[in-house]
Amino acid sequence: MAARPRRAWQRMLSGRRLDLLDPTPFDIEIEDIAHGLAFVARWNGQTRGDWPYSVAEHSLLVEEIFTRLEPGLPPQWRLAALLHDAPEYVIGDMISPVKAALGAEYGAMDERIAAAIHRRFGLPAALPKPIKARIKEADRISARIEAVAIAGFDPAEARRLFPLRDESAVEGLELVLRPPAETRAAYLARFAGIIARMDAA
Repeated sequence: MAARPRRAWQRMLSGRRLDLLDPTPFDIEIEDIAHGLAFVARWNGQTRGDWPYSVAEHSLLVEEIFTRLEPGLPPQWRLAALLHDAPEYVIGDMISPVKAALGAEYGAMDERIAAAIHRRFGLPAALPKPIKARIKEADRISARIEAVAIAGFDPAEARRLFPLRDESAVEGLELVLRPPAETRAAYLARFAGIIARMDAA
C-alpha cells in the first residue's frame, strides 16, 4: 500500500484547507469555488477572445441549458447543474484525453470532492442517475457551442465529437467572455438566487 502524501491539502483564500484525499463539507465555501472556477480556463485556454473562457462561465451556461431542458424540476437540481464542475476549483479542468490517461485515480478524486461539495450545500452526495444524465446532456450542448464559437472546431467536427439528440438545443444560446471578477460575481449571484428558491420551496 502506497504511503499517503505528507501534504494533500490546498489552502483557500478564505483560509480553509481542503484535504484532497479526504475532503469534508466543513472546508468548502462557495466563495472559494466561485473564485477558483472563474480563474480556471476551459479548453486549456486554447480559445479565441480577449479573456479565457472559464469553468465558472461554462457552469453558468450549463445551468441555463439544464433549466431549459427541465424547467419544472425543483431548484436543488439547478444547483447541482451549477456545481457540476465545482471540484475543478482545486483539481483544475483537464481535457478528456488527459483524464483518460490519468485513469481511475483522477475520477475518484473528482467524485470525493464532488460528494463533499454536494453535502455542503444540501444535495445528495451522489446525484440520481436521471438528473446526472440530464446535466451531462446540458454539458454536451455547452461543449458543442464552445467548440465552434471559441475553440476553433469546424461545425461538422463538433457535431461528430459532441452529438446531440436535438440539434435545436443550441439555438439562441450565446457565450460570454468577460473578466474573471465579473464571472465570479455572476456565479455567486446565480448561486444565491437558486439557494433563495430552495429556501422558499
